Amino acid sequence: MKKLLAATALSAFALAAPAMAHFQLVYGPDMNVRKPVQMPLKLIFWHPFENGHAMDMGQPEEFFYVLKGKKTDISDSLRPITFQGANNESAAFEGVLPVKRNGDYIVGLVPAPYYEGSEDIYIQQITKTFVNKGGAPTGWNEPVGMKTEFVPLNKPYNVIAGSTFSARLLSGGKPVVGAEVEVEYLAAEPDMEANAPSEVTARPMPGGALVACTDENGVFTFGIPKAGFWGFAALGSGPDTEHAGKELSQDAVIWIKAFDLE
Repeated sequence: MKKLLAATALSAFALAAPAMAHFQLVYGPDMNVRKPVQMPLKLIFWHPFENGHAMDMGQPEEFFYVLKGKKTDISDSLRPITFQGANNESAAFEGVLPVKRNGDYIVGLVPAPYYEGSEDIYIQQITKTFVNKGGAPTGWNEPVGMKTEFVPLNKPYNVIAGSTFSARLLSGGKPVVGAEVEVEYLAAEPDMEANAPSEVTARPMPGGALVACTDENGVFTFGIPKAGFWGFAALGSGPDTEHAGKELSQDAVIWIKAFDLE
């Protein structure tokens, strides 16, 4: 599943197939808060750019946050929900992030491997997202020790639409060179009460999935054209390649939020 390409430029941007991209989502409506809050989060395995097919999630293996270098397990907050996608229902989860102190809350999810029958493989999308309290940066650009992960080089919770976002891809703590990174826009943000997509604000363009490539330092750069939530996934970037006797695509996923400059 891993695709290694010779990459010498700081970034590369291309169109690739197929158009349908599955992305593990860890969603809260705001990445920036000022007051303490018990923030609800939705965990959905979905095709969010197309507002398409949603897949059933199994019980997550890990769900945690890291604040100022300390890792805290919040898996006991998880509750199963049914997500009503545009085309089908799927098993999903909701959890709670306890935001109290100022700083960067790096939220990590290690989902159970998902069996994709059409390809006869398992998929495990190891996912990071971020919440900041009080505007105080405290570690957003540090790895958190996941098997594969993106480490942002731009603050991920206040990217300006029209600027760029860069991150370094790691596998086993080491940079991954020449990896394809799929790019996804959250075109219909989940309704937190209805557990269903809200209004669709964008559609995928022709030509297949958006793809950027990591350079010789494991870094990719993508120009952010629109405000909202953007996801990035490196398929097969993780060190584990087998699960239950079948091929495993162990992927790194990161979500960021971009804003219009007003």
